[in-house]
Amino acid sequence: MPADKVIADFWFDPSCPYTWLTSRWLLEVEKVRPVEVRWHVMSLSVLNEGRDDDPEGDPEGYLWVPVRVCAAVRRHHGQEALGRFYTAMWTAGNDRGEHEWMGSLQDALAAAGLPVELAEAGTSAEYDDAVRASHAEGVGLVGPHVGTPIVAATGPGGGRVAFFGPVVSRLPTGEQAGRLWDGTLLVAGVPGFHELKGVPHEDPRLH
Repeated sequence: MPADKVIADFWFDPSCPYTWLTSRWLLEVEKVRPVEVRWHVMSLSVLNEGRDDDPEGDPEGYLWVPVRVCAAVRRHHGQEALGRFYTAMWTAGNDRGEHEWMGSLQDALAAAGLPVELAEAGTSAEYDDAVRASHAEGVGLVGPHVGTPIVAATGPGGGRVAFFGPVVSRLPTGEQAGRLWDGTLLVAGVPGFHELKGVPHEDPRLH
């Protein structure tokens, strides 16, 4: 890796469509800036534990399933494989018109060149400690008041900068993606900066 390349550590819950768009933005950033994305899991289920309400509408705990499989992939095959798997989770089956949400985890594992048996991790608590540890690492950079995703990278001043988001409903590409990266690092790196919001959310344009 070139010495001037910036590592962008990216913590994500794989179930969130806005996070998916942010992840695709970072891949666009890699094309136009000296940035390399490194993949980590976090969990909305962990984040919302102990709350009186259920912001994700997941009383059965289904959202544990994909994040556990992601943790299993990360442990046994590394962060690059996790990135491939995450891509496949949202794209495997697109050729069949199945792209409203994540498709079959087995199909995604196969598309990413990973053992399909890893899907069994989704219904086991074996990887829960790994999920919690990775989640705590990411959230510890910014605090529990945020959600998914979290990004940490080297800012313009050379220090480590961490932030939630950016939340986008449309995918920036090319130099537009690069400018958003530059601006986000610049703003997030200002001492005392806390929050910046745009217009109200619209449905994510996933395709």
